[in-house]
Amino acid sequence: MIDKCSQCGLCCRLFLANLAKEEYRSGKYRTQFEEFGLIDDFHKAAACGANILKQKEDGNCIYLKGSKCYIHKIRPQVCREFFCTSKLKKFRKMIEQIEKKRASLEKRKNRKVLDRPTQGKIHFRFKERILW
Repeated sequence: MIDKCSQCGLCCRLFLANLAKEEYRSGKYRTQFEEFGLIDDFHKAAACGANILKQKEDGNCIYLKGSKCYIHKIRPQVCREFFCTSKLKKFRKMIEQIEKKRASLEKRKNRKVLDRPTQGKIHFRFKERILW
């Protein structure tokens, strides 16, 4: 199986992306502490998380738009290495978290379908929840 990004965006919602030394120093990516400027010593920057891609208030990567990365073609190396379909041991736990999240989203989606009133029929499910 060839690793290919499905562009579901789950990795961008669940994980922090650490920039490599060259990527951090390039200044072309937005980082968590960018308002304080770059830290000259990369090891100190990495130790305090200054090399982590900036996140939105909801915790998603700043570059995630909908479910797609708008810098996909120039994304950081760590993002280029990771795929949900990877068989590499170093990604096993990340993939497990993505699979759990995917299952949770699927359950929620199925629940919404069940909760949706059907046209022309009386729907008591919501009422039952309130009364009981």
